[in-house]
Amino acid sequence: LFLPSFQDLFGVSMVVPLMNLHIKSLGASHTVAGIIGSLYGIMQLFSSTFVGCWSDIVGRRYSLLACILLSALGYFLLGTSTTVFLFAISRVPVGIFKHTLSISKALLSDLVSETDRPLVMGRFNAASSVGFILGPVVGGYLTELEDGFYRTSFICASIFLLNAGLVWMLPWSEENTGNREHQESSKGTDSFSAKANCALHLKSATNGAMASSSLFRSPWIQVATVMKRIKGIACSDLWDVFLVRFLMSVAILLYYSNFSLALEERFGVKPLFAGYLLSYSSALGVLAGCLLGPITRLYQHNIYRMLLHSSTLTCTLILLYASALSIWMVILSSTFLAFSTTIGRTCIIDLELTMGGSEASGTLLGVGQSVTSVGRIVAPLLSGIAQEFSPCGPPSLGVGLALVAILIMNANKQKYCSHGNVKLKNQ
Repeated sequence: LFLPSFQDLFGVSMVVPLMNLHIKSLGASHTVAGIIGSLYGIMQLFSSTFVGCWSDIVGRRYSLLACILLSALGYFLLGTSTTVFLFAISRVPVGIFKHTLSISKALLSDLVSETDRPLVMGRFNAASSVGFILGPVVGGYLTELEDGFYRTSFICASIFLLNAGLVWMLPWSEENTGNREHQESSKGTDSFSAKANCALHLKSATNGAMASSSLFRSPWIQVATVMKRIKGIACSDLWDVFLVRFLMSVAILLYYSNFSLALEERFGVKPLFAGYLLSYSSALGVLAGCLLGPITRLYQHNIYRMLLHSSTLTCTLILLYASALSIWMVILSSTFLAFSTTIGRTCIIDLELTMGGSEASGTLLGVGQSVTSVGRIVAPLLSGIAQEFSPCGPPSLGVGLALVAILIMNANKQKYCSHGNVKLKNQ
C-alpha cells in the first residue's frame, strides 16, 4: 500500500502545478480557471464523505479499485483536453472519485492494531510525501518537451492503471483477518462507546464478510445505507474532534496562504527562497513521519497527549513566525513546524478512528476529509481579509484559531483520557 500511495501523489503532483498554465493556453480567463478549480474543490467536499461511507459498505477492494480506475479516466481525459470544456469535463471523475489515499488509510486501519496505527499511518504519509516532492520536478522536466502537458497527463493516467494492478494483486484475505481482530478487540470497549455516544449507528452495518455480498445490493439500498451512516456521524459526539481538525487545518493553511508574498514584503527575500524553504519543510515532514513510532512509544501511545502537545507547539511556532524579526527565526519556525504539523495530522486521524470505531473507518476518514476541504474553502477568504491589515495578519489569525482548538481539547480531556484508559486495560 505504501508503493501505490507514493505513485499516486507522484503522478498527481506532476500534473497539478501545470494545470493553470495549460488552461490559460487554451484561452480561459483567470475567472474561468478559478471557477473550474473551485468546482473541483466543491466536488471533493461533498463526495469524500459519500465515497468513504460507500467503501465501508461494499468493501475496500472494490471501492479502491473503482476510485483508482475512474481517476485514471479523468487524467486520460485531461491528456486529450484541447478545449476549456473538455478540460472541465476531465475534472469531474477526479473531483468525485479521487479519494484513493483516504480509502487506503481506512484499509490500513482495518489491518493493523490501534497501537501500531500511528506508526503505520506516519510511514504511509511519509511515502506519499516523497511522491509529492519528486513529482513536480519530473513534471517540470516533461513540460519542456513538445506537447509536454499531454504526455505528463497520459503518464499520470498510466501510473493510476499500474496502481489498479497493484491493488488487485494485494492479499485481500488479510482484510477479513484484520477486521476480525478489530471486532474482537472492540468487544471490551462497547460500554464506553455507548456512554460517549460514539456508536454511530454503524456497527451493525459492516464487517469484512458482509462487504463482498453488499456489493451486489440494489444501488438504492446502498444509497440508503450511506445516508443512514452519515446521519449517525452527524448525531454523534465526535463534533469536537472534527472541530479541532477544522481549526488546526485552517490555522496551518493561513500560515502558508501568503508565505512567499509575506517573506518578500517583510524581509525582501525572493520567491525562489520561499520555494526552497517549503521544499525543505516537506522533506522534514517525511522524516517526521518516519519518527512517529519512537515518538508514540515515548508518549506510551497516549494519542490525546501527543495531539495536545503538537497543536500547542504548532500554535507557538506560528506565533514565532508572525512576530519574527529576522529570516533565521522564520527558518527555525519552519523547521519545527514540519514536525509538529505532521505529528498532529496523524494524531487527529488516529483519534477519529479510535473514538468512532474501526467499523466505520471509511466514513470517518471521509467526513474528516470533508472538514479539511471546508477549511481549504474558508482559509483563502480569511487570509484575504487579514492581509488587508498586515502581512502578518493571516498567521496571527491562525494563532487565535489554534488556541481555540487547544482550549476545546482541554475542555474534553476527560472523554479522551477515559477512552484511552479503557483501551489500555483491554490490551
